[in-house]
Parts: sequence; structure tokens; C-alpha cells
Amino acid sequence: MPDHQRADARRNYARILTVAEEAVAAQGADASLEQIARTAGVGSATVRRHFPTRRALLEAVSRKRIEALSLRARELTGEGDSRDALLEWLSDVVAYCVSARGLAAALIYDGYELDPMYENSCSASLEQAGGPLLDRAVRDDAVTAGVTVADLIRLAVGVVLATEHHRDPATEADRLFRLAVVGLSPLRGAQGVG
Repeated sequence: MPDHQRADARRNYARILTVAEEAVAAQGADASLEQIARTAGVGSATVRRHFPTRRALLEAVSRKRIEALSLRARELTGEGDSRDALLEWLSDVVAYCVSARGLAAALIYDGYELDPMYENSCSASLEQAGGPLLDRAVRDDAVTAGVTVADLIRLAVGVVLATEHHRDPATEADRLFRLAVVGLSPLRGAQGVG
């Protein structure tokens, strides 16, 4: 939220964001924008002025979680085995996406391929944070060269979206993620995550 906006606009933004966080936590990425506006006590035009797209709202709702995952990547950079550090971080990404409804949807790359000017700020932040972890793992021949952080985020998002309606989404997402990880390191294919 820009500091140069009027005080009432800043209050509206904060109120909308608080209500949106609760709505997305309860209903997921498809939470009704109109209901968010009503609950926040503003018009739907006010919501759209602050968040012109659903993605903009999801990215704002997910910002704190993205910052926490970015901090976690920095903590793990240079720690222990490079493959284990990368996989621990990716496992955290999957777990956060399962527990924080709407986060996986905020990380989806749709639109980028159609409009290269569009940048998904959540994904871009995670790519930047995870880059040093992946670079180190590739240098150590612990992860196949050519894998990108964007690939890994897509993998995590795919696992989360594929399991979100499962009876126990956290357990199933973790199981599928571990299954997918076996393919990341052909030389160590028999090993699981960390």
C-alpha cells in the first residue's frame, strides 16, 4: 500500500486485506470478492481499486507467508548437505501451500507465458529466495542440471492442487512430493527426501 494514499484509503486497504485473509483461509482462492467487500464494509469498486485482479488480492494475502518461506531459504543456504537443504525448503513450500489456502493459487504461473510483461510477485520472490539453494545443489551434482526454481515451484503447486480435496491433504501432498523428488537426482534415485 503506497504511503502517499489518504488515511481512509490506507484503512480500507488494511480492512479489506484482513477480511480477505480470513475469507481465503476459510474458502480458498475462490473466496467471493463481493462478500469480502460487504464484510469489510466497502463497495466492490473499492476492493477492485486496491486489488484490480483476484491474483493481486491472493498475492497480497500470501505476502507474509512468502516472506517466511524466503527467510527459511536464506536460513538453509549454506547449511549441511545442499540437496537436503533444497529439499527441506521445498517440503516447507509444499506444507505452507497445504496449510495456507490460496497460497498455491497465488503461485500459479498462468498468464506469464501469454504476457511476458506480467510478473507473479509471489513466484518471483520464491525464485529469488530458492535460487542460491538450487545453485549450490546443482554445483554439488546433487540435483540435475537444468532444473529451475520455477520448475520446482510448479511441481510443489501441482502436488498441492492435486491433493487439496483429499481426505488428508497434508499427508498426501507430502507423500506425492517425496515420490516426485526421487526423480530429481538420478544418481541418488533410490533415496527419499532428507
